[in-house]
Amino acid sequence: LEISGFKSFAHKAALEFPFTISAVVGPNGSGKSNVVDAIRWVLGEQSLKHLRSKSGADLIWAGSHTKPAQGKAAVSLHFDNKDGFFPIDFEEVVIGRKVYRDGTNEYFLNESPVRLKDIAELLARSKLGLRGHSIVNQGAADEVLKSNPDERRSILEEALGLREFQLKKGEAETKLTETGQNLDQTTGLINEISPHLRSLKRQV
Repeated sequence: LEISGFKSFAHKAALEFPFTISAVVGPNGSGKSNVVDAIRWVLGEQSLKHLRSKSGADLIWAGSHTKPAQGKAAVSLHFDNKDGFFPIDFEEVVIGRKVYRDGTNEYFLNESPVRLKDIAELLARSKLGLRGHSIVNQGAADEVLKSNPDERRSILEEALGLREFQLKKGEAETKLTETGQNLDQTTGLINEISPHLRSLKRQV
């Protein structure tokens, strides 16, 4: 995990997680939670509430008496993909994200610019999600235990890898809605033009 200018990370930092179980320890206020926030954020988190911030600018290093404020925050997450965990033909997968003080976000996959949609679909195909079973925020364990049947179903669907199909279903429903609206507009135009056409035919 490479972090630069994100929250409390004024200087570029690289954290390696070479083992199955890793722990980040330190005193209160040392930035442990910011590591989790960086992972959530680079994987496409859109809720500032989940990132404990009020605006995109809050994610960028605000400056101190020794280090000036920065104009952007950048995080990249490197995955060893030799086992084919991600369904793409790269032995290493690097997901990156940048945010600027004007709120502009940029997403990258192996240093190539991509859309948030592309990142979401890749994670969904890999059964790696932001909520549910993949990342549990501090204090969120109780929420999972107290979740209602619909919320538990969502967690299970994410774990089973159904998120990819839900995204495609949502996209198809949006396109169908837009197509329906276009048909309504076209029907209205036809109804409006038809009387004029009949009048013109009589004149001809």
